[in-house]
Amino acid sequence: MLSAALTTLLAPTILLSLTKNGADMENWRILPVIYAAVLVLMALIFVIFAKNKKPATQRTLTKLMQPLKSIRVWRFGLYYFLVFGCFVAFSQWLVPYYVNVYYLPLVTAGILAAAFSFPSGVIRALGGWMSDKWGARKVMYWVLGSSLAISFLLIFPKMEIYSPGNGIMAKKAGEVTYVSENKIVAAGIEYSVIPRDETNLNTVEGDFVFPKKETWQESVVQEGQRVEKKELLASGETKIFFEANVWVFTFLVIILGSIWGVGKAAVYKHIPEYFPEEVGVVGGMVGVLGGLGGFVCPIIFGYFLDGTGLWTSAWIFTLVLSAICLWWMHRTIQKMMHKEQPKLMRQIESKK
Repeated sequence: MLSAALTTLLAPTILLSLTKNGADMENWRILPVIYAAVLVLMALIFVIFAKNKKPATQRTLTKLMQPLKSIRVWRFGLYYFLVFGCFVAFSQWLVPYYVNVYYLPLVTAGILAAAFSFPSGVIRALGGWMSDKWGARKVMYWVLGSSLAISFLLIFPKMEIYSPGNGIMAKKAGEVTYVSENKIVAAGIEYSVIPRDETNLNTVEGDFVFPKKETWQESVVQEGQRVEKKELLASGETKIFFEANVWVFTFLVIILGSIWGVGKAAVYKHIPEYFPEEVGVVGGMVGVLGGLGGFVCPIIFGYFLDGTGLWTSAWIFTLVLSAICLWWMHRTIQKMMHKEQPKLMRQIESKK
């Protein structure tokens, strides 16, 4: 986790330095060479200092792979696909997100994306302690529920919505004798018209968190025109502007990244409890599924972005995935409780 955060933080800065702030773009090729050299160095360190631990008993490959037939392994893998795979995907996806949605410089976007990644790596230890103290099941309920709620808050994009508003209708039939931006006179009755405020909400100074609303009315009649009772004199217009405040967005994604960090530990807490003799095989498969999420999710996000035109479509994906994980976990736990404690469950249900 820490390495992903460091990459997000340092890579844009290194890239700008290598390309001389974009003046010499061909030098970007040096960056992957630097990373390749670091990988080779780490491989050498691993080969020199790592020692293999020999297993106490030898088992056949078929026996080792036996747990993979259990649907529970794949359920744990789906949890890890969310809390690890989506985390890895967003640690990279947030950089273009900030640049395109909030028009931030590349380096600033990298710093904010790193702020999403850093806490998750550190807080994973806290997730292990919480799982030991309260149980991995309770922690996963909290993690998946929070992921669902925060993803919902993040799905709303920056937007302007125009909608019909409250108009003005004639109180009685008669002739329109006066029409202006602020007033209409028809059949001797004066009607006040709300003029449009020409302030551009996009350029209003200061950040605002909640949507802003603007309403106005526009005349649809002319002087000398005869109108009937309840005929429309001025149409109502409503404009709702939502800024999707960058600091609120950043706060929410940092909280979400931290929650996913807790979830990573909780998922792996389940493995030795259910598969004490196959921790390596099951843990490896769960890790593979999580890593697959880190590879597949950016591709999915890209297709969603192309299809909807909304950057927030990525959060819709995490919302749906969180809901599926939460539903599957709760359904499985209910089945287990019915099977293990049928009398107790009947008593609980009779009191609902």
